[in-house]
Amino acid sequence: MSPSKLKSLGLLAAGLFAGVLLSLGLSAVAQRGAPLPLDEIRQFSSVFSTIKNNYVEPVGDKKLIDGAIAGMLSDLDPHSAYLDADAFKEMQSSTQGEFGGLGIEVGAEEGAVKVISPIEDTPAAKAGIRAGDLIVKIDGASTKGMTLTEAVKTMRGPVKTPITLTIVRQGMDKPIVVTLIRDTIRVRSVRSKMLDNGIAYVRIAQFQERTGTDLVKQMNELGAKAAPKGFILDLRNDPGGLLHSAIGVAGAFLPENTLIVSTDGRTADAKRKYVAAAKDYDAGEGDYLSKLPAWAKTVPMVVLINVGSASASEIVAGALQDHKRATIMGNRSFGKGSVQVILPISENTAIKLTTSRYFTPSGRSIQATGIAPDLIVTDTAQGDLFRVPREADLQRHLGNDQAKDGEVKGNADDPPLADSTKIFQFGTPDDFQLQQGVNYLEGKPIQKGVTTPVAKLDKLEKPQAARKPSAPATAPATAPATAPAPSPGGAATPK
Repeated sequence: MSPSKLKSLGLLAAGLFAGVLLSLGLSAVAQRGAPLPLDEIRQFSSVFSTIKNNYVEPVGDKKLIDGAIAGMLSDLDPHSAYLDADAFKEMQSSTQGEFGGLGIEVGAEEGAVKVISPIEDTPAAKAGIRAGDLIVKIDGASTKGMTLTEAVKTMRGPVKTPITLTIVRQGMDKPIVVTLIRDTIRVRSVRSKMLDNGIAYVRIAQFQERTGTDLVKQMNELGAKAAPKGFILDLRNDPGGLLHSAIGVAGAFLPENTLIVSTDGRTADAKRKYVAAAKDYDAGEGDYLSKLPAWAKTVPMVVLINVGSASASEIVAGALQDHKRATIMGNRSFGKGSVQVILPISENTAIKLTTSRYFTPSGRSIQATGIAPDLIVTDTAQGDLFRVPREADLQRHLGNDQAKDGEVKGNADDPPLADSTKIFQFGTPDDFQLQQGVNYLEGKPIQKGVTTPVAKLDKLEKPQAARKPSAPATAPATAPATAPAPSPGGAATPK
């Protein structure tokens, strides 16, 4: 891979579990700080030699070294990992938005393969696979003891070939067996349409290389005839992606040079502030925010989030919330507030290493707590559907000194809903949260649905008071400028 390609990928802000949807860093690991522990290195060398010479079967040097590197990283936080050649290639495909497979993002959770989110318009989504489903068998073979990489490889295969998954779903007495046909997965990062009464709807499924550029293009198309009266940005089930794209998206709705996110770590380059300026969001696409329509800065706005909104999604929601630019609606987000960088260690392998925490413009850390919505609205009128673990449920997750009253864990023990098998697509007439967003922008009463104790919302930072939508834009706004930022990485592995 060329240096220019490495640079274009930048840093990644993905969310959810230990997986492979990551980012690419540029700098090599420099020898700095504490000296090497020579005694421990001699011990490692002795173990290496003992295994190589005495193990019951021959073991190659590369296998032993790869295992040692993976072991060092696996004992850190859940988002630090070793990327072998396959994982590294997977990451590149994911950030470019096209890969082969089923169309599900999965993560490893205590030895299980868990669905983080189905990707829209893919075989998995069409078959009804849901966030939180546990994949227990692949083509009849148990996934117990399978690594996430092995599971990914097994689910991958030639296009148009069948694969059978056995799924355990909370609330269902028996496993669900579903057969899918593999296909080429092309993730559309940005989708948009005009709703009734002049309200624009934009859904971002994942932050990819061209997300910011595509957003600007579609916003111009949405306002081609007249400026929208309201705007709904849908970040539900968006696990994150490239941070410079998240900076561009947040910057599209904020004044030039507005603070979007800051990071803090042990090294000087881990301490940064990222603002709405081209230096922080341009990764080869140019100053695309300069092409935004004027109404983008002032249109009344709602942002939809849920437990599947992570990392880069939380950065966008947090920036718009702190600057009082939008009303955040839905459920508390995942809570991934750490930054990972990808450091190549060879031509086709790398390590993903947590180097810092990120903070919203007001200085909030959302690590293991998430973004609290201004208006809590359940997934459906009957209550919540999504029961996936949160950052605070992951083993070895980083703590949060600001969470004085405790972290926010998942709600796996909550009773399932009677209609939890009902399937609806985001952005359709059956989308309850979207309809409440429309009602809010139109000044109509909103329904919050049947609430359950999904999170300790009263024990952490208080949600800001809901803001009444301002009047639509009537005058040109300041020309935008924004910048790429480092990348809080997480982990989700699209199949």
